Amino acid sequence: MAENTNSPVPQFATAEYAGQSSAPTCKVCGKVLGSSHYQVNGVVTCPQCVARIREELPEDSHAAFVRGIIFGVAGGLLGLILYVAFALATGLEIGFVSLAVGYIVGKAIAVGSKGQGGRRYQIAAVLLTYMAVSLSAVAIALYQHTAQSGLPSFDIARLGELVLLGLASPFRELSDLTHGVIGLIILFVGIRIAWRMTAARAVNIVGPLPDPAASG
Repeated sequence: MAENTNSPVPQFATAEYAGQSSAPTCKVCGKVLGSSHYQVNGVVTCPQCVARIREELPEDSHAAFVRGIIFGVAGGLLGLILYVAFALATGLEIGFVSLAVGYIVGKAIAVGSKGQGGRRYQIAAVLLTYMAVSLSAVAIALYQHTAQSGLPSFDIARLGELVLLGLASPFRELSDLTHGVIGLIILFVGIRIAWRMTAARAVNIVGPLPDPAASG
């Protein structure tokens, strides 16, 4: 079978047998390196690809953060609705839904910020995930009360009290120690998911470096 010489993928498996030069190449575009090269997260890269990577890196800005927060709030509301709907449909408040909430919030912030991440995005993701999960207890209680006694009437003080009770609900569950501890652990894992999804995308560029042959 004839070799496909038009393939853009370097034929590493056949290069040695074809007697081609073993000159080091860029691991991004496959071109032979010149007199200098870079390493991007440990990967040998040519100067042209490094320039393109730098141009494509998302820049953090106030607008990106605001978009991330808006999308994150929407994701938190979606997660809260998911948590409440699951609890009302099954009659069970299963903490594993917290994992889905963390993912939804983290993904929403990442989409809103167009891939930008960092500590302030992570803090926002943690707060929104915790609020979505904890306040679901308030939504469930209000729904159950409404179903039994009709629409409740609340003043601002009463509503504020309910919000505070909701925010404390994951720790109030510790009255049943085993159930409460398991719930907190699962909530922590959900928060951890959101935290990792909104971390800064680390791109470590080293160079220019001479003698690309030394890099193999």
